[in-house]
Amino acid sequence: MKKIFVLMAAAMLTVTASAQQKTAVTGNKFGDNWYMGINVGAATPMQKWGDAGFMKGFAPKLGVRLGKNLTTVFGLAADADLYMLSKTDSKSLMGSKTFVNAMNLSLLGTFNLSNLFCGFKGEPRKFELIALGGFGWGHKFGGDFKANELTSKVALDFAFNLGAKKAWQLYIEPAAVFGLQKYGKENVGALAMNPQDLMYDSRNGLFQLSLGLNYKFGTSNGTHNFATVALRDQAEIDALNAQINEARSDADAAKAAAAAKDAQIAQLKKALKDCENRPVQVVEKKEGTTLQPVVIFRQGSATIDKAQYASIEMVANYMKNHKDAKVKIQGYASPEGAKAFNQKLSEKRAAIVKDALVKKYKIAADRIETEGLGATDKLSAENDFNRVAMFIDTTK
Repeated sequence: MKKIFVLMAAAMLTVTASAQQKTAVTGNKFGDNWYMGINVGAATPMQKWGDAGFMKGFAPKLGVRLGKNLTTVFGLAADADLYMLSKTDSKSLMGSKTFVNAMNLSLLGTFNLSNLFCGFKGEPRKFELIALGGFGWGHKFGGDFKANELTSKVALDFAFNLGAKKAWQLYIEPAAVFGLQKYGKENVGALAMNPQDLMYDSRNGLFQLSLGLNYKFGTSNGTHNFATVALRDQAEIDALNAQINEARSDADAAKAAAAAKDAQIAQLKKALKDCENRPVQVVEKKEGTTLQPVVIFRQGSATIDKAQYASIEMVANYMKNHKDAKVKIQGYASPEGAKAFNQKLSEKRAAIVKDALVKKYKIAADRIETEGLGATDKLSAENDFNRVAMFIDTTK
């Protein structure tokens, strides 16, 4: 039996190592891949057992199992099988006066034969074949000859993984349980009186069939089972490193370009600030061409002297010769007197000159506009020449 376990373990390690050359298994921490379940079934003696025999006497059984898959192939499980019937005759198989007639506790190694021979594809198959084998401790309650011995158990699970995440496992398990002690002649009398006590004799054993259901707890990889990730060969790693180095070069170039842009922006900001700090140059907008004729008024008067009509007539002739010409008349006053008075006086002087052009020289009124600019001393140092009306050609 030990040789078989050693050979199976060696084969499991060889296949697992071969499978992991191209893939790596995730979800293999201490808290991963635990499962718990229950099973029900019946046991029958494998040889003559008092009045009972193979398929001629049954004991119902209830079992619980706690296990952990250490790899995709190998695992460990702890089993507790309880055998029941309260009859005391030989046909009760393991008759005693207690509800539980016998129990067997086992520590088993589990071997996923599907993964061992076909490889692990990243998730459990819908159907898997799992072998179990190990040693335990058996105890029979009641009777004249109580068994309390070491046992061995071998089993084969026909397992079905269920659910979208395959967290549930339903299995059918045929198994054999053997006692590891052979009773001597000194026990013959007791065995003759209670042949059912042969349960744990190495010359006999139990065959049992169980239906079980396990729940697999969640793992650190986000599933309820092992998972795989593809490993890269050296060529792929070199190609990825080349891509990383190229990306780093592109990032460095982008940083350099960004730094150049920042420097350019700083220069533009400085130039803008320099422009903002320069003194503003005011350019006087010329509204038109100043014509030479000027109408001069007496101090405080807005009446046109006869001598001044010569200037007005010159402007009238200009406008008659140039049908599209337009004129603005600007009236001024000398600085003497109040500001308000001078403003009104300048407006009146411009208006009376326009009136002369319209009425005396028949110039259309819409070709002439007037503007009173108030008092000024800018036209001439002599105040007499600041009391005027001037003509601006505004033709566009």
